[in-house]
Amino acid sequence: MTSPVPREARIQRATNETNVELYLKLDGAGCGRIQTGQGFFDHMLDHIARHGLFDLEISATGDLHVDAHHTVEDVGICLGKAILQAVGEPKGLARYGHALVPMDETLAEAAVDFSGRPYLVFKAAVPTGEVGGFDAELAEEFFYAVAMQSRITLHIELRHGRNLHHCLEAMFKAFGRALRSALERDPRVEGVPSTKGMLET
Repeated sequence: MTSPVPREARIQRATNETNVELYLKLDGAGCGRIQTGQGFFDHMLDHIARHGLFDLEISATGDLHVDAHHTVEDVGICLGKAILQAVGEPKGLARYGHALVPMDETLAEAAVDFSGRPYLVFKAAVPTGEVGGFDAELAEEFFYAVAMQSRITLHIELRHGRNLHHCLEAMFKAFGRALRSALERDPRVEGVPSTKGMLET
């Protein structure tokens, strides 16, 4: 019996604002080696790896002297491209994933459809402010970039929460777990999981 082809991808992206190198292995052990120059963002990306059971390596430099916007967005772009590339032919996928994550007073939900139709619904009244220099508004920018480039439909909802750190962390954890569920192989699924016989491209 032949072993399945490893589901992994390497992405390099350089612009006048950022330089990002990213490696993603979908069927990993949850190991993250991440350095973006923005510590709190590194922490959030590590949660995606840990709770998604992905191996994720990211080295990014950017114009952090301006702010973290370009770095966060471009890492999201690269992660989205890596997800799409690593999945390859989407045969045997579970396709849908959902996770509800509590963190103390906070409850966050994420739902993923590996549909080929990129869309983001971000329903999160996140408290304004920064955590470790990370502007809370950048979370939506990150998830938008990932959804567009991976061509997933992504819904993220912050059901309730007060502590900004908890709100952001719960959303990133929920995304990692939902994405893991959507991208798992289901041996009962034959071919592409769609009545159309294909996913949109």
